[in-house]
Amino acid sequence: MAATLEEDLTPYTGVDPDSAWRDEVRRLAKERDAVLLAHNYQLPEIQDIADHTGDSLALSRIAAASDASTIIFCGVHFMAETAKILAPEKTVLIPDARAGCSLADSITADQLREWKAEHPGAVVVSYVNTTADVKAETDICCTSSNAVDVVRSIPADQEVLFLPDQFLGAHVKRETGRDNLHIWAGECHVHAGINGPELAERAAANPDADLFIHPECGCATSALYLAGEGIVPSAQVKILSTGDMVTQARATSAKSVLVATEIGMLHQLRRAAPEIEFSAVNDRASCRYMKMITPAALLRALRENKDEVHVDVETAARARGAVQRMIEIGKPGGGE
Repeated sequence: MAATLEEDLTPYTGVDPDSAWRDEVRRLAKERDAVLLAHNYQLPEIQDIADHTGDSLALSRIAAASDASTIIFCGVHFMAETAKILAPEKTVLIPDARAGCSLADSITADQLREWKAEHPGAVVVSYVNTTADVKAETDICCTSSNAVDVVRSIPADQEVLFLPDQFLGAHVKRETGRDNLHIWAGECHVHAGINGPELAERAAANPDADLFIHPECGCATSALYLAGEGIVPSAQVKILSTGDMVTQARATSAKSVLVATEIGMLHQLRRAAPEIEFSAVNDRASCRYMKMITPAALLRALRENKDEVHVDVETAARARGAVQRMIEIGKPGGGE
């Protein structure tokens, strides 16, 4: 029966899993003393079965504080690594180790070391969407909601190397006005694909809609241009992390919202504010890596204790320092 169930679930993409699957997942999680964490971009059925859903840093902090001995992280690999960094004594599993991240892969530790050598004395600020090896070469981590505050905490006359996302970096540079902020030319392929022209077209067709824009998006500058030119009222344009989108969804008086981020976010927004019509600026903005965490993969992780995430002890200690320095500056806010 187990093999048949997995075969049935392998192509599973969006229909409610049957009660047998849910019951088996909950039974195995209890048996393994595991807490299930799901990122906001996961398939709806994965989000719905999770104990906690949110952005990567918030989930990693939950992992560290949890009494559970095993963390099942339904997200991409750097997220599970971050959980392991913050909870080194726990077993951390990711249901599919192939679930990578184009943004995290856009810079390696060797490339960062070379960049640092070109700018001796510069402070390295790394987005949490990076590998453990890159975090270990970092002075201070940041999230999309506190990146501006982190950079502002650095003396104005000190050079800053910001990585890896060029769009978030541009947002930080715009907000801080720093000329000595150097930005790595990395991007999330999904967010980069949400462009200005389609945002303008959707906004023109929905003039009363709020715009929820993730700062990793290629259209973030266009959103601010639309507001600056009065094409869209500035109060309707909100540059937000995924965690802040949920908060804003509960607070907005808008009847409709256009959302520029990975489409998995719509599920959490609709749960947070079911009376609002949420629609994607680009309904093709789906991360294939996030969607690798299928119901079948989650079931396999629980049954077979796969795939375990390991981080070298020294690397984890150095990376943990960068995350802790961020937390000391202020409230971490949304992870991405």
